[in-house]
Amino acid sequence: MRSVLALVAASMVLYCAGLATAQPVGQFPFALTREGQMLGAVEGEVASFKGLAYAAPPVGALRWRAPQPTDESSEMHTAYDYGAPCLQPSLPAAREDCLTLNVFRPFGVDGPLPVMVFIHGGGFVSGTANDPLFDGAKLAQAGLIVVTVNYRLGVLGWLTHPALSEDGSGNFGLMDQIAALRWVHDNIAAFGGDPNNVTLFGNGAGATSIALLMLCRQARGLFHKAILQSLPGRAALQSRREAELVSAQFVAEFVSEPDLRDVPPAKLLAAQDRTLAKLTRAFGPVVDGSLVAEDIVTAFTARHESRIPLIIGSNDDETRFGGEGDAQDSGTDGLRELYPDLSKPPELKARFYTDKVFSEPVRLLARLHAATGAPTFRYRFGYVPEAKRANPDHGHGRELQFIFGVEGVPGAGILSRRDREVASRMRGYWINFARSGNPNGPGLPHWDAAADRDRLLLVTNDGIASGDDPLAERLDRLAGESRK
Repeated sequence: MRSVLALVAASMVLYCAGLATAQPVGQFPFALTREGQMLGAVEGEVASFKGLAYAAPPVGALRWRAPQPTDESSEMHTAYDYGAPCLQPSLPAAREDCLTLNVFRPFGVDGPLPVMVFIHGGGFVSGTANDPLFDGAKLAQAGLIVVTVNYRLGVLGWLTHPALSEDGSGNFGLMDQIAALRWVHDNIAAFGGDPNNVTLFGNGAGATSIALLMLCRQARGLFHKAILQSLPGRAALQSRREAELVSAQFVAEFVSEPDLRDVPPAKLLAAQDRTLAKLTRAFGPVVDGSLVAEDIVTAFTARHESRIPLIIGSNDDETRFGGEGDAQDSGTDGLRELYPDLSKPPELKARFYTDKVFSEPVRLLARLHAATGAPTFRYRFGYVPEAKRANPDHGHGRELQFIFGVEGVPGAGILSRRDREVASRMRGYWINFARSGNPNGPGLPHWDAAADRDRLLLVTNDGIASGDDPLAERLDRLAGESRK
């Protein structure tokens, strides 16, 4: 056990030295932030600072309010443990007081270092940055700062009701992400990071969030590159009117409550579950005219996004994202025409869902962004871990284990030698991109830019290589249907 005396002594040494960046004092990594002196932990070659508050707890009067600044302090705080996940039914330890982030950095390495900020997915109603799958140690070992962020979810993150918001916006989860990016901009130098070299990356709802941040004037200048993994790019966002109708239906369950900000969280979650049972996309980003002005495809078509370097891609199988309901729009005969190599209806519908919701919109957004002149790189990830090839599980999020390189934790099995080689290369691309805006580097198969004849990086069981899209004809047909 670390003694209090050792902590105090180390704190005094750092305080008197007036160090501006994270430094080892004895065996302890320290960082001086606006919120005080942060004492981290070291494991192997990586220092971590967990559960750092980037905004005041959004509880009581601050429920359904924009995130507020934390109090300044000169006190010492230990940052050994993750903060609570944001409130959601599936995690008993989740709480409202959850606006925290985690920082991973190489121990004893001088900065300024490139910064990667990860925004987790979960359909805007679940998930947490504290998931062991998102441990940033492997990426940090390569000489990067990695930040993972919690943000408000479900009804607490996206409720749009005039009586519960100062400006009618319900995009509190997006406000949280912007507040976290401001915290990174203001504080990351204290951990050895470069506030002028920040890359956002995220999967699913996290990728949707990042695409919206690329369009948001309030986020301009807070990040400089983006990686969009499995972005359902054509998904229509709720209009304010649609969101207010959903919110009114939710609020109607509490007509006897004088103030919804006093309702216990458990009752809110129970009502949220009932609402989601009737309306599957009840809570998520809303076109509010302020933070979010238009749908993603509409905005990219109009070239309203930040013209920053971009990696964008999806997986061969995305069926864990949600249901396969979109596939019901086409009969089995029509699907067999699109997919002559498949015969079973479940496989047909799963492949159609993946291509319609992910593969085709990703290609469109890559084309649109490349047309602005910004460096753009597209990929498709189809690699299956060797141990799972006899009975593959659903593919949405499969690339995450390869990016973070985590093994033996919930949601991640043990990788084979070949699996680790693929993971090392994928991580190498992401690391190079975070450093320079170009994923290419020594020892990696060359990745052609998307502007070069619509090329993409194909990651399959047979290898990794740039090439022409083998799905081009099929995606052309789906694109034509989307325009109708």
